[in-house]
Formats: sequence, structure tokens, C-alpha cells
Amino acid sequence: MSDQTHDRMTIAPAAPRMGRAFLSLLLAAAVTGSAASCTQSSDASTGDGPAPTTIGAENMTVVVEDTIESGPLLSGALAAERQATVRAEVGGTVLQTMVEAGERVTRGQILARIDETTIRDAFLSARSGLTTAEMNARTAARELERMERLAEAGAIAERDLEQARNAATASESMLADAKSRFVAAEKMLNDTRVRAPFAGIIAERQVSAGETVAPGAAMFDVIDPSTMRLEASVPANQLAALRIGAPVNFTVSGYPNRAFTGRITRISPVADPATRQVGIYASIPNTGQTLVGGLFAEGRVASELRVSTVVPAAAIDQRGVVPSVVRVKNGQVERVEVELGIRDAATEHHEIISGVQMGDTLLLGPAQGLSPGTRVVFGRTREGASAQR
Repeated sequence: MSDQTHDRMTIAPAAPRMGRAFLSLLLAAAVTGSAASCTQSSDASTGDGPAPTTIGAENMTVVVEDTIESGPLLSGALAAERQATVRAEVGGTVLQTMVEAGERVTRGQILARIDETTIRDAFLSARSGLTTAEMNARTAARELERMERLAEAGAIAERDLEQARNAATASESMLADAKSRFVAAEKMLNDTRVRAPFAGIIAERQVSAGETVAPGAAMFDVIDPSTMRLEASVPANQLAALRIGAPVNFTVSGYPNRAFTGRITRISPVADPATRQVGIYASIPNTGQTLVGGLFAEGRVASELRVSTVVPAAAIDQRGVVPSVVRVKNGQVERVEVELGIRDAATEHHEIISGVQMGDTLLLGPAQGLSPGTRVVFGRTREGASAQR
């Protein structure tokens, strides 16, 4: 009995100790689970939805204030305002050429000499004939004067006076014919010296010494480079934007980074039936003589010019009834309707009258497809990041 009582007294206290340990484990597990649950709840409570979309610099633009122009685009070529092809006035062998292509000449300067042997003989003959005709005319005039005095005195018949008058008239006619022949012969002799019609530059020499030329044969091309002419064309549907005196801004193939300005001097009264283009002619001062004929030119007629709010045409969606742009404001995408002004076809920019303000950020390209309300951030492109590195 006493042994059993001792066993119960020994074992009984062990049960409470095992229970406290188990409860401690359960409490620790509960605390851990509660902490994990709180952490998950905290994480869930701080989430703001999908991450913002990153927009590269190539897909954005900023609204700026800039100069914008409008007017018909044009293309054409440059030519000298004054140019001439010097042709042979007489036939013969070219004895000498005095100038080469590219040389500057003055008005009346001799460019070439043509053999004058035969022409000089004709000139000398015409001069001799003129001298004879002048002597005959003077003799006939004196004879008529004498016969008139005799007729007044009644010393001769009226018939003799009439014959003297006829002889004087005939001699005057022969003198006039001799003068005409002499002038023609003198001109032909002078034409054996080929001269520059105006001051300018020899663009091309088309003959050489020893060649035989016929009357009308081209010998030299002379241009005056002080003033050039732009010969261009514009679409017929933009004819209303053209006027005499309107400025024309253009670039030429030889000077890609330099702009030139001229003014319209003539507008063709008819359009080309094949291209529906209207020809225009613009005068261009060429003070520095940097422009040369034959250069290809592209530009436009400046019909309207002003400073305004400007955006690239690529930023504007004109597929709807009202044009719109995709703007980023407060980090979110929004679509805004805009009112358009003039369009600069040369730079592909549009004037914005209302809807956006200077400094607004607009999206371009694929970024324009983002839904309104989408959060965005701006970052560097790969190329930009590589450059930074």
C-alpha cells in the first residue's frame, strides 16, 4: 500500500509539466502563424496594382512654342536669269578662240575670230561703190542746179530740165543702194569678231580654232550669274496660295544645310495636263555667286508664318471626327481632343490652337495605344543607356 501510494505521488506531478510544455509549443506556433498572417495582410494592404509602364524617349514629345510656316511644296531647278547662246553671224573658218569655259567676260569683249578674207573683199567693193555713188549724186545735183538757173533765164527747154531732175533722182537712189550695201558689208566684217552680248561667265565653248562654222552655228554659252531663276512647279490644287511677290524658301543639292530665299515673279497660266502641276518662276539674288545653274532645288512658297504652339504631326490622331492627342498628366495617360491650325508640310508639324499647353508631354508611336488611366514613367532607351555607359 505504501509503495503504490509512493508511485502515485511520484508520477502525478509529471503530467502538469508535460501539459505546460505542449501549451508553450502551441502558443509559439500560434504567435508565429499570427505574425505570418499579419505580414501577409500588411503586404496585401500596401499593393497598388500593376507596375507603371516605362516610356522611352523615342515614344514621347513635348509641346513647344516655335515658328511654323505653311505653303505649297515645290521642286525644280536653278537657271541663270539672263543667259544667251552666242551664234556665228557669218560662215567661215574659226581662226582663234580667246576665252575658255569658266572665264569672266565683259560686254562687247571679243570671244573668237572668223576668217574675214572673202568678207573683207566684199566690204572693200561696197565701200568703193559707195564712193562712186556719192560722186555721181553730187554731179547730178550740181547739174540739176545749173539747169534750173538756165530754165529760169529761158535758155533751155522744159524737157532738158526734166531730164536733169530724173538724173538727179536716179543718182540719189543709186547712192541709197550703195549705202545699204556698204552697211551690210561692214556689219558682216564686224561679225567676224564674235563678241560677248553682256557681262558674265562663259558657261561652255562649243568651237575650236580651225573648225568651219555656218551662220547660226552655236559657239559659246554665256550666263550672267548675278541673278538666278528658280523654275519649279506646285500642285494645281494649291494655286490659291500663290501670288506674285510671295517669298519662296528652298534648299539646293549643292548646299544641303543652307537655306535660300527668292520671290515669285511669274506664274504659268496653264497647268501641265499630265502632272496637274503649275509652273512658277522665282527670282533669286546671287550676290555671292554661290548658286549655279542646273542645281536641283526643293522648298515651298511661304504663304503664312507665325509663332505658335507646335507639335509633330505624328503625335496627332486624326482618324476620328475630332483630332486628339495622348497626353501624360500626373503620371497617367489621358486622351485629349485638340483644335488644329496650320500645317508645316516641310517639317511635318502642326499648330495646336487649343487642347494642350506648352510643356505638355505627348506620346508617340506604339505608346499612343495605351489605355487612358494607365500609369507611366519615363526612362532611357537602350541606345541611351548604352551611350551613358
